[in-house]
Amino acid sequence: MAVIKTIDLVGVSTESWRDAANKALDEATKTLRGVEGFDVLETSAMVTDDSITEYRTHIRIRFRIER
Repeated sequence: MAVIKTIDLVGVSTESWRDAANKALDEATKTLRGVEGFDVLETSAMVTDDSITEYRTHIRIRFRIER
């Protein structure tokens, strides 16, 4: 029987929400094996002088527990 575990991460980018999600996934795959996918839980942005300066994407990554 498979067991799936989840972790939440927030990626940050100056380019886009997609890039922020990719950065979070890239960091996760440095230490996790068996990543099966992720859900985007929330997106947000920081604004300075009426312009977006930072994109943030909160993701929940699913990965299989190996036994």
